[in-house]
Amino acid sequence: MKFRYFIEISYHGFKYHGWQFQPKNISVQSVITKAISTILQEEIEITGCGRTDAGVHAKFFVAHFDSKTDGLQTGNIVFRLNRFLPKDIAVHKFFRVKNEAHARFDAVSRTYNYLIIRNKNPFWQGLAYHNSTFLDFEIMNQACQVLYEYSDFTSFSKLHTDVKTNICKIHFAEWKQEGDILKFTITADRFLRNMVRAIVGTMIEIGKSKISINDFRNIIEAKNRSEAGVSVPACGLYLVEIEYPEEIFADL
Repeated sequence: MKFRYFIEISYHGFKYHGWQFQPKNISVQSVITKAISTILQEEIEITGCGRTDAGVHAKFFVAHFDSKTDGLQTGNIVFRLNRFLPKDIAVHKFFRVKNEAHARFDAVSRTYNYLIIRNKNPFWQGLAYHNSTFLDFEIMNQACQVLYEYSDFTSFSKLHTDVKTNICKIHFAEWKQEGDILKFTITADRFLRNMVRAIVGTMIEIGKSKISINDFRNIIEAKNRSEAGVSVPACGLYLVEIEYPEEIFADL
């Protein structure tokens, strides 16, 4: 019999070709899998809550794995894993869940931040998108309200993906100025490949007054990726929160 665990991690994505295994490139999944397998001394397969693209960061990422051992001494293993892992990946905790719990399919919402640095700052290199042009983030917030009116976000989806539907329910979207950082926060039940970066790229065009709010509606309704703006760089994107139903943790 095997027992399922959730693991919470964070990582700086600059050196990695995303979360997902890739045959010729280093991924976060491959590094984590090797570390856990080594520490537990058993072959571990780990499944992530989603697929972050190359260069994207995660402040809060969840994955699950099965182990033949029940009641692992999690505090000790977290310490050992963090000594084994590179400096740009950290394990925060892991814990037992029901054996049918799934890190990806049981998530009820995910939240991303996108950070734009307004002035050149070497300490934000690789951690935010430098864009010094004037952006009217108040009208960009008006565009956020438009997102609630729609559920089909084909216009912001990477082409030729293997998903069966482009339907998403956006729960929250907002721009905020925090000092020299312009921060976009978006929460939805699910996200399409490249969706957040494409939305941000299109909203930047709104902030520059190159397109209008009505144009934004037309872009969404077109259901055509070529109608939307370019995707902004991966360096500014962070996965920051994932919510799960309480029942996957209860009655163990």
